[in-house]
Amino acid sequence: LHSPVSLIFDIVYGGSITIAGELTWALKKSGNIESPLNAFFATGNIFSSSGLGLLQDKGLTILAENINRMRYMSHFRSVHRGAFFQEMRTSEPRQLLPEAWGFICPVHTPDGSPCGLLNHLTKYCEVTSTPDPKLVANIPSLLTSLGMVPLKGVSLIALNHNEHYVVLLDGQVLGHVEKREAQRLVDKLRILKIDGKRVPRTLEIVLVPMGRKCGQFPGLFLFSGPARMMRPVINLAAQKIELIGTFEQIYMDICVYPEEAYEGITTHQEVTDTSFLSSLACLIPLPDCNQSPRNMYQCQMGKQTMGTPCHTWHLQAETKLYRLQTPASPFFRPGHYDLVGLDEFAMGTNAVVAVISYTGYDMEDAMIINKASYERGFAHGCVYKSEFIELKSQKSYFGLDPEQPELQASLDSDGLPHPGTFLKQGQPYCCYYDDDEAKFHVERWKGKEAMYIDNVRLCGGLSQEPTKACIVFRIPRNPSVGDKFASRAGQKGICSYLWPEENLPFTETGLIPDIIFNPHGFPSRMTIAMMIEVMAGKSAVLHGLVHDATPFRFSEKDTAIDYFGRMLEAGGYNYYSTEKMYSGINGCELKADIFFGIVHYQRLRHMVSDKWQVRSTGPIDVLTHQPVKGRRRGGGVRFGEMERDSLLSHGSAFLLQDRLFHCSDKTVMLLCQTCGSILSPVVRARHRGGQYEQDICCKVCQENGKVEEVEMPYIFRYLVAQLASVNIKIKIDVMEQ
Repeated sequence: LHSPVSLIFDIVYGGSITIAGELTWALKKSGNIESPLNAFFATGNIFSSSGLGLLQDKGLTILAENINRMRYMSHFRSVHRGAFFQEMRTSEPRQLLPEAWGFICPVHTPDGSPCGLLNHLTKYCEVTSTPDPKLVANIPSLLTSLGMVPLKGVSLIALNHNEHYVVLLDGQVLGHVEKREAQRLVDKLRILKIDGKRVPRTLEIVLVPMGRKCGQFPGLFLFSGPARMMRPVINLAAQKIELIGTFEQIYMDICVYPEEAYEGITTHQEVTDTSFLSSLACLIPLPDCNQSPRNMYQCQMGKQTMGTPCHTWHLQAETKLYRLQTPASPFFRPGHYDLVGLDEFAMGTNAVVAVISYTGYDMEDAMIINKASYERGFAHGCVYKSEFIELKSQKSYFGLDPEQPELQASLDSDGLPHPGTFLKQGQPYCCYYDDDEAKFHVERWKGKEAMYIDNVRLCGGLSQEPTKACIVFRIPRNPSVGDKFASRAGQKGICSYLWPEENLPFTETGLIPDIIFNPHGFPSRMTIAMMIEVMAGKSAVLHGLVHDATPFRFSEKDTAIDYFGRMLEAGGYNYYSTEKMYSGINGCELKADIFFGIVHYQRLRHMVSDKWQVRSTGPIDVLTHQPVKGRRRGGGVRFGEMERDSLLSHGSAFLLQDRLFHCSDKTVMLLCQTCGSILSPVVRARHRGGQYEQDICCKVCQENGKVEEVEMPYIFRYLVAQLASVNIKIKIDVMEQ
């Protein structure tokens, strides 16, 4: 064996070529940690021969998308159980257990396969960090002074286990404490914990009592380590905030309101009655008046809303950024909305809504939008996309191709476009000289949507010529038929028609609604909060107020409907927010009273422009010759058995033939009518008279065969070939028409 000094000596002076070679080999194999970490953060996948004992090796990182402020905030409060549990058929891992109350939000979880697995922390929940080592080291001596008998100072034989609790700190046994003294010790320890000078504030104190037939092992358990969830409650004895943990709260009596406390039993009180909700769930107006799934839907749709993701949208170079042009502040909002300063990142539009079944274009969650409101800028937005063009070498440069003078009409002398240029498909937006290939390259816009050049930036240092250009495109995305909208009560719908203003119903005061909402959307969804918002928004506009929509502020004796109804009456309107309306078609008064008010609507990022897909013919699969799938690849939409049955029920046989045959894998094949095979006919080339002629014959029947051309799906030929490989012959009987 060599010491490090002798090893270096041998390598430097050539004393041992073998060891030098081994060291070089080891350095090559060890690699560096930089590239694996970069790959891990970029993809979320970790590669290891040992597996590292992980249940999953994919999806370990997520991209913090900044679609809007809600989504950005929720990324840093999310907790996932793991992809392994998604495959389990039991619902046990998805359940919200008692110890999770106040730590995990019961509302903010997606529907579908990740339901109950992808959770979010409540708004006051904290994740502990490493405490002060001096305070942790002080705990054993402090416990001894409070009445604990150290482990070294007691004989286990003489100890009566029925009268003593064992005391553990982070899994280490410290000693024992008498049963009658345990509660007093815990109470004193909690006071010291609140003070935070002698023990850490994040110390978890769990006293598991004796006397239960079935339960956990009794004892006094203390936890001080990092990465634990804790939340604040009010200690009624000290009237101060105390942090408690998940294990701890099971053995505590915590009330929500002071009048619910039992003297001598209740020790703690919740900070607020909404402390069990996440930040996103606290932004739902009156969630206690909605059906539970609707609140879950709003938590998901709130994260998909177009809004104001950042204030530096004109300076950033995001891959894709959604922005609403004229967002508005809601008139009916919870107190948490102002607490997190969401007006600085506003998202949504205040819309005048009439709840009426009008024209039939509002069926099944569809909604009619006033065309005049649309033309005034209702829910107008845009999408920003960035593209980086990097030169391969220092000798390459941005500039115009002298052989293409037509480029001067759309590009500047440096080969880059003018900001504000309107661009269509196929038009140039950049030109540069590639020194490696010794020629000019012209980049052209490949997208099918027309767009504008928002800004152009050159990236590089001051000491050298810039070798990278960043071009930001701005694509206008104003509402169109098929775009998705949603209220904050989980009432989602698509725009079905931009209806002319003169044909829409109007009120006695001349108000015309921005949105027509179908009344059939209320009974089955039970979104009472949206009905209250119609009244609250209307009264807020009348009196110049912003109403509080924090949950649990109203009761059955003092209802929200009564409060806002009286405010509407004070403003000269109907108690129930209904109005007489007149038909826009004939001007006659509608017999029914129409529910009419203001609702804050969200425009979601799901737009027809991103999802439309159409194809007649195009790319096909190499093996089956059928159309490929995928919008990006120019593929088709799946046409399955149910779709086939639908066309058959309508008698559309020729349309069915067009979809499944002509536009799919139609092919011309050779068929021998004698033996009925499509595999035996072959085409041969024969040399006759100095020329090659095509000769078609059947390999089985030879000269007796009668070969004809037939049209059939290529996949059928593939099936016949597969069956022939397992010695099954398919014979086809045909007759001439």
